[in-house]
This record gives sequence, structure tokens and C-alpha cells, in this order.
Amino acid sequence: MEYLLMNKDQKDLVAMVHALLEQELDSRVAELDRIGEFPMDVAEKLGKMGFYGMTLPEKYGGAGLDPQTMVHISEAMAYHDAGFATSFSAQTFGTNAMMIAGTDEQINEFAPRAANGEFWSMCITEPQSGSDAGNVKTKARKDGDDYIISGNKCFVTNGGISNLFTVLARTGEDTKGHNGLSLFIVEKNMPGVMVGKEEDKMGMRLSNTTDLALDEVRVPKRNMIGKEGTGFSTVMKMLSRTRPTGMASAVGVGQKALDLAVDYCRTREAFGTKIGKFEGLQFKLADMEMKLQCCRSQLQYAAELVSQGNYNTLVGSATKLFVSEAVLDITLQAQQIYGGYGYSKEYPLEKLVRDARLFSIFEGSSEIQRFIIGNTLVGKLK
Repeated sequence: MEYLLMNKDQKDLVAMVHALLEQELDSRVAELDRIGEFPMDVAEKLGKMGFYGMTLPEKYGGAGLDPQTMVHISEAMAYHDAGFATSFSAQTFGTNAMMIAGTDEQINEFAPRAANGEFWSMCITEPQSGSDAGNVKTKARKDGDDYIISGNKCFVTNGGISNLFTVLARTGEDTKGHNGLSLFIVEKNMPGVMVGKEEDKMGMRLSNTTDLALDEVRVPKRNMIGKEGTGFSTVMKMLSRTRPTGMASAVGVGQKALDLAVDYCRTREAFGTKIGKFEGLQFKLADMEMKLQCCRSQLQYAAELVSQGNYNTLVGSATKLFVSEAVLDITLQAQQIYGGYGYSKEYPLEKLVRDARLFSIFEGSSEIQRFIIGNTLVGKLK
């Protein structure tokens, strides 16, 4: 479709993404999905075109792209594969916390590395603390000018291909809940850092996802991001800023599903005519288009607020919730139009449904987003 709000520079960037991924990725997606592998060679080609460190300031070697542009690029990547888009966009995800609360020394040292293509993972989730981020068990105890970190992280995006990790750990002996959580920059080559098993996921299979074990990892105090005990606050600020980009990938999946459904309606025949003539299927297509337009409007609204420095938690949660659930419904309706073929792995709708399913789970489930929205609206009650 034509994106009416894109300026010329944005259109050129999106066209570059589509051209490269059509040539280098599309024919390989089915096999990469089957084996569950991230195509690093494709990522490197995008990197050579200037797409590494897209959100980092230009003075550190990044592209300095604004949130609105990032929304368009993430959607374009996910149109070809959501897992690839998720991993590629997340290659500097770990830098976000540093750019919010890090020191000049940290930024000068680590930002250029990310901009040059070193992948960087965010490590928050643990086996017992998914939505309950305050239940982190990973500990960091102070030892002279260092911290010794021990614990286990799971569902680490890019865990197997990252050289850098931002780790949320508990500092202090008697802290509970959100209090006492701090962020640390950990390098893969530090003794005691061990990448665990790769998840055999239902969807998003091109995205590398692993466990990460930290066994008495000695990290210099200078690698702490922000002050001790401010880690949870920094993570929440980070998520408020990245919601539009993270959910833009979902729209790419939804647009792909709609395009496939429209093509199928134009070519598939039943009862002696093209099924696209059936009013019931036209209504399904209309609902899908309506939801996609609403998703894009919401994403651009959220992105504009971020550009203005307004990191609104209510808007971020509403955006994440609405877009993730709308896109899942779009893929399911497209699958319904395909009928039995939509359930077959020989046709693309089955994969799109699997990929779309994750958006309402990761980075805060739909239930958590509803709680945040409702709690924010009601406010503190006596």
C-alpha cells in the first residue's frame, strides 16, 4: 500500500529495505523458519547499507533516525519476516537503557561498538519473573570496585549472537520488589557468562532467543547504568520510548496477511465465481484494512509523543495492547479466508499466525497492559 505520511527520505529507506530483503531473504524464509536460524549474512548486508545503530546519534556512528522513521522501517522488515525484524531491530535494544541513564564514558565506549554491528541484548526476564519484573532473583553484590553477578535469564532476544548484555540484577541484601534493582553492562567474554539453550519457539523462529547464565561474573562498577537501585525505573522509561518501534513489526505481519488474503480472493474460485465477489469475505477484508489503518495511526501518534520527549505510559500500554491484538485477529481472519489451505504449512498464513501470536505476550502481556491502563485511569484509591 502507499504510505501517505512518509516523506521522501523515509520512502527511500523503506524501499531499500524491501529491495534487499526481497532479494536476500524471501526465498529463504521457509527453510530458516523450519530450522530456527537468524540469517546473520542478511543482517550484515543491511548493516553495510547503514542500518546498524539506527536509533543511535550520528556522532557515535549511528543513523540518528527518529521514532516515526523507525516505525516505517520496522514494519517494512517484518513484512518479509517478523522474527528477522525483531532480532535486527533489537540489535541495539540494550543500548537504550544506557542512552537514557548511562554516563558519557559508557556511551563513548559502547555506543560506537553497537553502531558498528555488535549485537546487544536486554536481559530482564527470569524463569520466575516474566510479567512480575519485580521478582528478579539475579543478584549483584559489591566487591571493592566491582560487582559480582550471579543468576539466570531466559527469553533473551539475540542471546546467542550478542557480544553485549544489559542485565537487570538485585543489589542490596534486603531489597524487595522493584526496589534495589540495578542495570549493568556485561560483556560476553567476561568469565562466568554462559549462553544457554536456544528456545524452540512456535513462531518468530528467525529471531535468536536463548537462556543466559551468569556465574560469579565480575563486572566493574563503572558498568552500572545509572545509580544503584534505579534499574527498574530506567527499564520502564526505556519501554515507554520503544513501544512504537516494537509494535510496528506487528503491522508488517498484518499487512502481509491482508495482501495475501486479497490476492487469494482475486484468484480462488468457488461456486463458479471468484470468492472476492462474496460480500462476507469483502467485509472481512474491510475489517482487516480498518484495523491496520488504526494501528498505523496509533503507532505514529505514540512515535510523535516520543519524539517530543513525552514518554506516556498510558499511551505506550494502549498502543502495545491494541496493535498486538488487532494484528493477531487480522492474521486469523486471513487464515479463515484461505480455509483449509490456511492451516497447511505449504501456505504462508499458518506461519503468519504463529508469528503474530507473540506480540500480545512479550514485552508485557495483554493482561499486564490492561492492568496498567486501568490502574492509571483510576489512580490511587484510599
